[in-house]
Amino acid sequence: MKKLERQYNLFNKNDLDFSEKNLLQDVFIQKEIIKEWQEKVTNHQSPFFKSNYKDVTQTSLFESISDELNKTFNPIQLTPLPLSFWRWPKAMHQGPAVYFVMDKIINSEENIILYIGETISAEKRWKGEHDCKNYLSSYSDTLQKANIKPKLNIRFWLDVPIKTKERRKLEQKLIQTWLPPFNKETRGIWATPFTSQIS
Repeated sequence: MKKLERQYNLFNKNDLDFSEKNLLQDVFIQKEIIKEWQEKVTNHQSPFFKSNYKDVTQTSLFESISDELNKTFNPIQLTPLPLSFWRWPKAMHQGPAVYFVMDKIINSEENIILYIGETISAEKRWKGEHDCKNYLSSYSDTLQKANIKPKLNIRFWLDVPIKTKERRKLEQKLIQTWLPPFNKETRGIWATPFTSQIS
């Protein structure tokens, strides 16, 4: 019983219904810290946006992607959709895809790729549970509390390998290049404040 009381006192709460969710609601990150974090990510990603992703993909890994597309691919050229696209009565995209969840930085021409994923079924991938949805919700809430308006969107690249193994290689290559902060492979690089409290 002493252990329970000692652990409970760490939270300095007298409410037995205290939960991690309540702790998350109280988290506030200053606007300057958010801007610094965004700037670090932007400084890494901006050159890739500006160079149209040249010298990044390796055609030997992805037999089904043309050399020409590899030399000119830029996620910014893909059609941005709202994150609620999957609720539309008619699917915009179907089949295999690599997708990019992005935010357009307000009062700037800069974009941030927050997450890169792959799917066999673009029209279904964003339905239901997805770790990235939790991170995006936390990110949006944090920005809004700091009086920053996020402009989140998702973009699908459909000209990708049909075979899952090849598509995952492409996804990993893109993640290693762009280092999107909400992918599990890269979260530690950016010390992402929006995901640190989410399991």
